[in-house]
Amino acid sequence: MDRTTQLTIRRTGTTAPARTSGSPAPPGSHEITHSGAHVYDPDRPTGSLHLRAARVLEGNWTGTSTVPSHGLYPHQWSWDSAFIAIGLRHLSPLRAQTELETLLGAQWGDGRIPHIVFNPSVPLDAYFPSPDFWRSSTAGRAAGAPRTVQTSGIVQPPVHALAVWLVHQADPGLSRSRSFLSRMYPRLAAWHRYLLHRRDLGGGGLASVVHPWEQGMDNSPCWDAPLSRVTPAAPRSFRRADLDHGSAEDRPTDLDYGRYVRLATDYRDGGYADGAGEFAVEDPAFNALLIASEHALAAIAQELGAAGTARHARAERLTAALVERLWDPAEGMFFCRDVYGGDGGDGESYGGDGYGGDARDGGESGALGSERRSSESGAHGLERGSRSGALAPEQRSTESSAHASERRSRQSGAHTSEQRSRTGALIPERSVAGLLPLILPALPRDIAATLVRTAGGPHFGLGGVARLAPSYDLTGHAFDPHRYWRGPAWFNTNWLLERGLRLHGEHGRAEELRAALLETADTSGFAEYVDPYTGEACGALGFSWTAALTLDLLHEPARADQADRVDRVDRVDQSTHVVSHPGYRAFDSVHGTPPHTSHASHTTHTPHTPHSSFETGAKGGDRG
Repeated sequence: MDRTTQLTIRRTGTTAPARTSGSPAPPGSHEITHSGAHVYDPDRPTGSLHLRAARVLEGNWTGTSTVPSHGLYPHQWSWDSAFIAIGLRHLSPLRAQTELETLLGAQWGDGRIPHIVFNPSVPLDAYFPSPDFWRSSTAGRAAGAPRTVQTSGIVQPPVHALAVWLVHQADPGLSRSRSFLSRMYPRLAAWHRYLLHRRDLGGGGLASVVHPWEQGMDNSPCWDAPLSRVTPAAPRSFRRADLDHGSAEDRPTDLDYGRYVRLATDYRDGGYADGAGEFAVEDPAFNALLIASEHALAAIAQELGAAGTARHARAERLTAALVERLWDPAEGMFFCRDVYGGDGGDGESYGGDGYGGDARDGGESGALGSERRSSESGAHGLERGSRSGALAPEQRSTESSAHASERRSRQSGAHTSEQRSRTGALIPERSVAGLLPLILPALPRDIAATLVRTAGGPHFGLGGVARLAPSYDLTGHAFDPHRYWRGPAWFNTNWLLERGLRLHGEHGRAEELRAALLETADTSGFAEYVDPYTGEACGALGFSWTAALTLDLLHEPARADQADRVDRVDRVDQSTHVVSHPGYRAFDSVHGTPPHTSHASHTTHTPHTPHSSFETGAKGGDRG
């Protein structure tokens, strides 16, 4: 029995006929083990999509974590590991827990979760920027960087609390026996506290990214105007290892890369202190994932015996701030806000010429956005926490004390950018990031409906000319179907869109997108990203989060019997329970849907009263 077959273990309600270990398995079946007994899995033929996805994850496993791909990305990436764990929970809940534990074990003292955890066995010249560039243990000493492991100094989108909760649901008994949630909760609370205290550079309650690599969609045209303020590093001061694995036509330009390196160098040389750089952007996808993870933290708190209501309330306030600062009703979607951009602080958006200079073709004519917002509106309190123990005592404090905590944090951690514009300007570029707030339960109904129309309209073509939603406007001046995040379709963003469509009642559209994702994953060889029109594979093949999210889509219970409508997609046996709570039902339960018991021997999770309306069913460029 190979290790991939071991990973595809499924729990069954009945025991298979007993046999000795020496007797052969029935023809066409796969022998698997669980709790010391042999059972059979005849529903997964050799070469099925399920097994091939499992083999990708097995092949990319290092022993403590999963690399995105061995060639181009030979280390552990932050939001990759979160998405990988979401799929891995269907194969091995223990391995999914280990994936997240390894990542959060490299957390910094100030709460940040670094975007790369470096594998010391990988040669330094295999990836750039390498550990000797980031110098985390020395340059990050004041911020509490760990001494025993080398990391980068920037972050990635906060999918982690959501992933932790879903992994817990995959096997609550195992999770409780290992104290998984009680160990993860204080680290996740510190992570959110860092983002909402240290990264509220715009003063409106939302987290800012300080480098394009942090948002995950590294090479997006959304960054062109903010990056134009940055003097690029000299071309001979660094070597691009990414070009050893991909065509230059599909990668960021040397000019963009030089600016990425300059931003990272300045951040490092400033001791990784936030607020002093030239780049600060409030991104709708980054903040939507933070809000979804706040809901997940509320569910985790409830599992650990706390009320969780303060976190639910905070998530809803953050949703209101997201709408207030980033929603453009005239354009029908969310836009990024350049915190330091605009016309000197009095205007609301860029003009038709963008920044001018060497910024790309400026963007669209006319202003985006409506009335100017107060820089102080939507400010949110945070519960203070501890990095030890199951729940910090402050998690059970009142809302008034949480607001007081936030005010003290702001006073003690004043930003060096106070003299800059805190209102900023919306960036006139349509990115898939502007659709991803569909995952939020408290999103106003009219906004959700408008986002669905925008997704299916000429700019994204979902359900029409595009097989999958592109990363950037199909009609945009910078659109390129093959260049990183400037047009190709990515599996993680489309997986989030599928969940968002289903959440807001668009089940038909969600099912069409799910089928397209499964077919494209199959025909592309689990590609890193694809041409949005044709599904042609681009980037690395055998990509971990593509395989992981394929597994999650295959485990949707209500539609498992429809999987044969897509060629080469295997069925899920409706008479048995898979290892985890399948697909969108587990995702939904983050926001209030009571989970099922994953196995007869597990203690049933106590349902809680749904707090929100969520009741129904980002690989980053060259990644730093």
